[in-house]
Amino acid sequence: MSLISTLINGHEGGLKQDGMTPMQKIALRFVVLGVLYYGLAAIEGMMMRMVEITPVPFIDDAHFFSIMTVHPMVGIFGSTYMIVFGAFLFLVPFLMKKPIFSLKLANASWMLVGGGTLIMWLAGFVFSYAPLYTLYWPLPADFSQFAIIGGIVYVVGVALIMVGTFLYSYNIFKTIMYTPEGWDKQPSMELFKSAIGFTGLTNFFKKKKTEHLVDLPVAAISRGTIDVGLNAVVIMAAGVLLLIYMFGAAFGFNLEKTWVDALLYKNMFWWGLDLIADGLVLIFVAGTWYLLATAITGKKLFMQNIARAALFVEMVVSWTVWSHHLMSDQGQSNFLKVFSGEMVTALELITQGLAVYITLVTLSRARPLKMTNELKFLLGGLLGFMLAVPAGIIQADLGMNRILHNTQWIIGSHVHVAILVGLTMTLYSAIYFLLPIVTNGAKLYSQKLATAHFWLHIVGGIGMGSFMGMAGIDGMLRRSTYIDGEYNTYMILAGICGGLLLLAFFAFLFNVVMTVGVKGLIGIYSPAKINTRECVPAQQEA
Repeated sequence: MSLISTLINGHEGGLKQDGMTPMQKIALRFVVLGVLYYGLAAIEGMMMRMVEITPVPFIDDAHFFSIMTVHPMVGIFGSTYMIVFGAFLFLVPFLMKKPIFSLKLANASWMLVGGGTLIMWLAGFVFSYAPLYTLYWPLPADFSQFAIIGGIVYVVGVALIMVGTFLYSYNIFKTIMYTPEGWDKQPSMELFKSAIGFTGLTNFFKKKKTEHLVDLPVAAISRGTIDVGLNAVVIMAAGVLLLIYMFGAAFGFNLEKTWVDALLYKNMFWWGLDLIADGLVLIFVAGTWYLLATAITGKKLFMQNIARAALFVEMVVSWTVWSHHLMSDQGQSNFLKVFSGEMVTALELITQGLAVYITLVTLSRARPLKMTNELKFLLGGLLGFMLAVPAGIIQADLGMNRILHNTQWIIGSHVHVAILVGLTMTLYSAIYFLLPIVTNGAKLYSQKLATAHFWLHIVGGIGMGSFMGMAGIDGMLRRSTYIDGEYNTYMILAGICGGLLLLAFFAFLFNVVMTVGVKGLIGIYSPAKINTRECVPAQQEA
């Protein structure tokens, strides 16, 4: 029996409200909101693409740069976090064969992250909050450029997102470690050691190997969740610091000379921010690839012990790789530029390449395979990272970084290909995989729309990233507008590809709405009674 069938059948014994269990509802609450926020980020991206081609009457500079400020934040927190959190809060209890620790905390997480994203977005839409570099770069910020109230609203939104993130992280680890009521006492510390990879690490030095108490996908989720939690601490601290400067400016205090060192602030901020890129993205994505590969093939993962070790190495790399963002900063030490910026960054080519290899071999050993939607999008996600990771390694060279730093190459060939093709197609694969599970086997409304979604998205994502990258090689800066048409050919082609991405999203959204039904979507957000035995397989409940 395939993992998909097992998951569906495993939920048939649980309490159901309107034909859906509470955990199915929670997963869909996260995912539906995350998909809608992805649509908002895609629309904002197209608005910026239009401005880069020709001035747009209803988008002035203040609005353009406020869009540029909130666009990645909506994409990361509103979309990616929501989809990932929903999927993992659903899968961890099932894979651990135990109920989730707290449905209330799970509900609080989606409300805080979703609501915080809306508040953060309103700071740009209503108050044109557009700090750009002042969000990441040396304090104090120049508050003459935007209303302080906009900054305060923005930080409040980010704070709510981080609180929701803390609750998610706590819920995940408590689910792994706690002993449900009426169960035999579980080895909490041993489960924790297995989840974070300590067991796998010590096994390298033991003749008698210790049994892994958690499945590989749960281990990947755990290690990525550690980085997500650490990132939340750093982003929260940065927000508090910004509030201090904003309130100081509001009450007439000059905070230009303070105990805050600009270079230290930049290093701490980029250390935290890179925990998302290298923790959430690379670790979570690798774990998702492994889960999907084994679910699609019904086979064990190829070299799974090596995969466990690579995930632990990736977690350590994610803590030490941040300085590639500061390679063009004259104040940054040469040691950090070379060691962290170049040498440690190069390890990501190895760890992620290994994840690609393990996934592809697992799939290859199970041939022939039916080209399902989840398999197509999984292969698309693999291709995205096969393109984007080498593009990042090229940037992580002191010579090339001087040419490519702060150009469209970074945001196009590396970031957008990684996120739109690598990450997003992996998430779409997970959604197509989970859709029949969380809807009790509902049949997809249109396979033709799903096929159109795949081709529009992969061509649009690779095309837009490539044309933006070409403009960057020719010298087009990011966070800048051009009115002389110097890069119009590239921007028009990137805009066309962006339009394909938008069409892909609407095809997917329509397909999902027609599959679930409007009434079903509304029912997702209706109250559901909590069953503490939820997410336990039917045969265990009997």
